[in-house]
Amino acid sequence: MNISNDNEFKTTLANLDIKLKRRVAAAFVENVVSLCADPRINTVITIAKRDDVTEPELAAAYQVANTARVESFCNCGQEIDWKLQTTHFVARAAMDCVKPVKEDNNLAWDAAVDARIARTCDGIASGAADEQQREAQNQYRI
Repeated sequence: MNISNDNEFKTTLANLDIKLKRRVAAAFVENVVSLCADPRINTVITIAKRDDVTEPELAAAYQVANTARVESFCNCGQEIDWKLQTTHFVARAAMDCVKPVKEDNNLAWDAAVDARIARTCDGIASGAADEQQREAQNQYRI
């Protein structure tokens, strides 16, 4: 299936079963994890990709990702540090991979959006343009 826009993308993600949503969300985070120096994010990705993951493991991984998210946010201070913002959104995307499932929850879409924001923050930090669109195209391929 070729996906060419966000409406198709979001619908496709919403129709995946929860295990596949988690694996796809983890792939989105893997695509931006190199922008983040926090090694805890790789642990969360590994857990999210497992088919045999338990609810307690997901809850623990969620807390790990949340801690990384909070630490990166708290360190930003008054002046915007775009690299810390990048880490913050990579951590948020990792949280999306392992968050508890609710009826209307499309965790893969949430991870995709946070990964795009991370890529945008990194683009601002490095002076690169159009990073979000490039990330969207990569996600469509995934």
